[in-house]
Amino acid sequence: MTEEQKKQLQTQLWNIANELRGKMNADEFRDYILGFIFYKYLSEKMHLYANEVLEADKIDYTDIKENTEDGKKIIEVIKKESIDKLGYFLKPSELFHSLVERDANSNDIIEDLERILGNIERSTMGTDSEDDFDKLFSELDLNNSKLGRSVHDRSQLIGKVLSHLDKINFFLEDSRIDVLGDAYEYLIGQFASGAGKKAGEFYTPQEVSEVLAKLVTSGKKHLKSVYDPTCGSGSLLLRVARYVDDVGFFYGQEMNHTTYNLARMNMILHDVRYDRFNIRQEDTLEHPQHLEERFEAIVANPPFGAEWSAHQTFLNDDRFSQYGRLAPKKKADYAFIEHMIYQLDDNGTMATVMPHGVLFRGAAEGHIREHLIKEKNYLDAVIGLPANLFYGTSISACLLVFQKCRKNSDNVLFIDASKHFVKGKNQNKLQAEDIEKIIKTYRERKVEDKYSYVASLKEIAENDYNLNIPIYVDTFEEEELIDLAEVTQEIKKIDKEMVGVDKKIAEYCKEIGINPPF
Repeated sequence: MTEEQKKQLQTQLWNIANELRGKMNADEFRDYILGFIFYKYLSEKMHLYANEVLEADKIDYTDIKENTEDGKKIIEVIKKESIDKLGYFLKPSELFHSLVERDANSNDIIEDLERILGNIERSTMGTDSEDDFDKLFSELDLNNSKLGRSVHDRSQLIGKVLSHLDKINFFLEDSRIDVLGDAYEYLIGQFASGAGKKAGEFYTPQEVSEVLAKLVTSGKKHLKSVYDPTCGSGSLLLRVARYVDDVGFFYGQEMNHTTYNLARMNMILHDVRYDRFNIRQEDTLEHPQHLEERFEAIVANPPFGAEWSAHQTFLNDDRFSQYGRLAPKKKADYAFIEHMIYQLDDNGTMATVMPHGVLFRGAAEGHIREHLIKEKNYLDAVIGLPANLFYGTSISACLLVFQKCRKNSDNVLFIDASKHFVKGKNQNKLQAEDIEKIIKTYRERKVEDKYSYVASLKEIAENDYNLNIPIYVDTFEEEELIDLAEVTQEIKKIDKEMVGVDKKIAEYCKEIGINPPF
């Protein structure tokens, strides 16, 4: 498939998404269109797999008569196989195309669609995939008045959108390409760009995700596990998988229920089987869900300056107890860092987005920062990013890289990439060469004037463990010296020329009979 065809698919899906825009905000109609695309994906996977099972009998799944004895027996066999292989089940009459063909212009489409989506979830009950499908479609309120005032209006709109989707080829027959996965990521990015501040809750810009993913996969071809404690839509986890041959297991936690559903859909839609991911919904700091696990790679873009309880009982929590002080109640940045370090495997790498304040703020944060460097020696690199890269905030951020068993245990690498970007209409962007420069500098630990510096631990200690990047990377640009004698001569030259100009103006004014303006 060509890049042009991929872009065409993305454009088609975005145009269909805009059919739903109406009175809804971007984050509202996002949930509908992504949910509908996901349902079509599940249907097509089900149809392809059922036909694979029925290949020897030369029967198409949609030709099976569900109400006959033979049909019921065949469907029961396929259901058992499908639950084991795909993790869910759909009858022939519940497939996306069957629904559109039957109900596209009927008021029954809402009731039928609700029933089918509920049946998908129910088909997983009591199986290994139950947690991954539980309440997966709960955000799709098909009776929302914003879809139309009457049942008829809502049915017409939903029927129209589903009919458009039905005509689009998702290319699922070719398992070598992930066309739909790319299109889904594109849509999530498009919704993020229109969602304003809320976008930061579920999506990390693709370029930043790429840097994080390349940092934690540096020097590795296989990953036993990858974890994101604030996983949003799951896109960052999936980005990591692009830079290694395989990832054993994906773990994530997300507090927002809508985004949690989106993350699970995103995993399944990218062909990550239900038994290869574990995404949980809860507050990561207050109620961590994977504490018994240790991860080879950790990536995260936690909410900047989030609040947490900072309750004194956390001083007895193994994640925080060794530091002696807790992160401030109104700035949980270091609480997230400590949580991730606790879950990092000895051979693992962790890369996280953080506000610049974590580099230099004092009090409890300064104490924790010193402990991480002086006592633990886990900090491997500090990377400053350009301003206005993220959705919902224009402030510049930094990336912190941590390793428990560091090869370069006597120093920390500092990179100032803040001037290397291209200016966008609403946001700045990292170009491919900007990303490669960061990664190459990190891998080679290269020192470059006004860009990077390798600081010894002794030097950092002398700076009282302040990690503010300008302390280590001198980006000061000398102003060009002005030759005052040359400026004086230039002024004299201009004055001389002006005498001639004034004389000409006076002559013109005399000719037309008016006084000159001087």
